[in-house]
Amino acid sequence: MVQAYYVPQTVEEAAGLLQKHMGKARVMAGGTDLVLDIKDGKHCPECLVDITKINELKQIGKREQMILIGAGVTHNQAAASALVQADAACLAQASSMVGSNQIRNSSTLAGNVVNAQPAADSAVALVALGAKARILTGREEETVPVEELYAGFGKSRVDSSRSILTCLLVPVEAGTGSGYVRLQQRKALALPMLCVAAWIRREDGVVRDARIAMAPVGVGPVRAVEAEGLLLGREGGDALWAQAGELALKNANPRDSLVRGSRKYRLEVLPVLVQEALSMAWEDAGRKEEAHG
Repeated sequence: MVQAYYVPQTVEEAAGLLQKHMGKARVMAGGTDLVLDIKDGKHCPECLVDITKINELKQIGKREQMILIGAGVTHNQAAASALVQADAACLAQASSMVGSNQIRNSSTLAGNVVNAQPAADSAVALVALGAKARILTGREEETVPVEELYAGFGKSRVDSSRSILTCLLVPVEAGTGSGYVRLQQRKALALPMLCVAAWIRREDGVVRDARIAMAPVGVGPVRAVEAEGLLLGREGGDALWAQAGELALKNANPRDSLVRGSRKYRLEVLPVLVQEALSMAWEDAGRKEEAHG
């Protein structure tokens, strides 16, 4: 049962509270998942540490070749950010598709990652973008690729009773573009049946680097590594995207689901979504290439 509710003003104060309560506290940002988990008995913290009043965690900024997204940034803020739209298009697109407008006004990208659900929209985009997470435990800080934070279904390597994911770092590279597509049963308040994010580095009409993240086809966002390898050094275009879409099936293992659809149906649709995401990423990179002459 929650007995205390803290609202620290600094990251250091929040980290100190977690240390003081020795695993019996829990970090809360948007709270859209945590409140339900507490109600259902999944988590039983003695106190909550609300980080929404820490100003430095509510910022989106750019430092050198990196977008920095604080742990308190909501999905609507990310979706509306000109910086995210320009340099991490798939993240803006994914953030705009989470839940409903009310949920997007409070749910955070950091919470989406820490909650470790297999088809969290913004987490899928972050993996495709090669993003990293900055994690603070006491006074010790480490930076870990978002892709490596999944420890099982709904299990994160970030222990929110002891650590704070303070910031997401998204690399920005010249000549790159990204895209995000989602298959869903309705336009709002629907879990994704499938989602795909793609990132491409384009040079002289050739794919120089690529990342494709898919969900829910495994424990967390899954990289289509064979398809990524196929793209390298090849001239971009619809025929190549189609080949990559078929090859992506090698890394996909969706389950039958009453909510998300049958395994058979989703395996039939997945190649099309991969093609679409790659096409979006290619066009996004092309627009930037033209803009920079």
